[in-house]
Amino acid sequence: MPKLRGEAFWRETLRSAHYVVAPMVDQSELAWRLLSRRHGAQLCYTPMLHAQVFLRDANYRRENLYDEACPEDRPLIVQFCANDPEVFVQAALLAQDYCDAIDLNLGCPQMIAKRGHYGAFLQEEWDLLQRMILLANEKLSVPITCKIRVFQEIDKTVKYAQMLEKAGCQLLTVHGRTKEQKGPLAGVASWEHIQAVRLQVYQQLREELAKVKTLEGIVDVNRELKLRCQEEIANQKEGEKPKEGLPFFHWICQPYIRPGPKERCKENGASEKGARGKRALEEEEDGNAELLSKNKQKKKLRNPNKSFDPSLKPKYAKCDQCGNPKGNKCVFNMCRGCCKKSAFKATADCPGHGLLFKTKYEKSLSWQSSQRVIQNPEVSRRGDVDVGETAILKEAGDSAV
Repeated sequence: MPKLRGEAFWRETLRSAHYVVAPMVDQSELAWRLLSRRHGAQLCYTPMLHAQVFLRDANYRRENLYDEACPEDRPLIVQFCANDPEVFVQAALLAQDYCDAIDLNLGCPQMIAKRGHYGAFLQEEWDLLQRMILLANEKLSVPITCKIRVFQEIDKTVKYAQMLEKAGCQLLTVHGRTKEQKGPLAGVASWEHIQAVRLQVYQQLREELAKVKTLEGIVDVNRELKLRCQEEIANQKEGEKPKEGLPFFHWICQPYIRPGPKERCKENGASEKGARGKRALEEEEDGNAELLSKNKQKKKLRNPNKSFDPSLKPKYAKCDQCGNPKGNKCVFNMCRGCCKKSAFKATADCPGHGLLFKTKYEKSLSWQSSQRVIQNPEVSRRGDVDVGETAILKEAGDSAV
């Protein structure tokens, strides 16, 4: 069966899903997905999976995908984080038989994504992303999708989305925040950015219309536009309202209301200039404006010389197994999760992570021996006599020498 693309993939494979459960780390496992589907969810994602660990660790594959596969959990999209085209594609090949599409996470803004160099911290590396999507689109039997965050500039965001689409992305999820908008600085999502990307569906027709030089060319573009609008009308549900803030659907001529004169309010303008945010403060450091959270402001008051420049932060050594930051005092040179597994298998201790498997095992053996002595005192006395006789024989041997 040929791989479906674009609208056909959305209608047939994903069944024109409107209620989608987004991926959540350590939350979107099978139980949560089935519960969500029971309450109306039509499409679900797995939690974000690390492509390198998924490719290397068979237990990781079983625990996060293979053991959870069931026909009730479809359609399903498996999401990966990766920064290497070959690793990403090889991991996706191991997962493609258990899902309907593979998603590349380009929207994670957390510190662990920065340290691992994936998620939203790849959005400036367009050549790398283009190679990853092209290779995945060529090798996989299921479509490739992406989740992204926006840039400050709308034009750059639109070009970013167009680059991913040309590379082979069949479904694009746009989070209307930049990678810096997280935690107390999350703010409100920019629907203007999302609308600008959404309107690019018809951008190709606009470009063709701008290039035509004959009446026949204009008729061809008009016919293609009519077919697309008829397709949207056929898929329209009863009671559905227009999107993007329009009073009518986009295939209907919109009314034009002449805007009135703009009234300037000096009082509001003065209050805006003097206003200060509750959770952030704009300060000048080294000629650059930096937005400090409330917690950082307190630290700055206690230590005026403290700097929050990311380039000055120490670089952490990576775990030998998964690539996450390792513990500074770990005897296995691993992160806590990998160290716990290795120490448990080897029955060893890691004081750096506070893991005492060997110590606890020795204590349990000593406790068991003490319990046996209490229960069988005669055996213990015999043992003491044997030890005493051994000591006498040893002393006699030493004196003979």
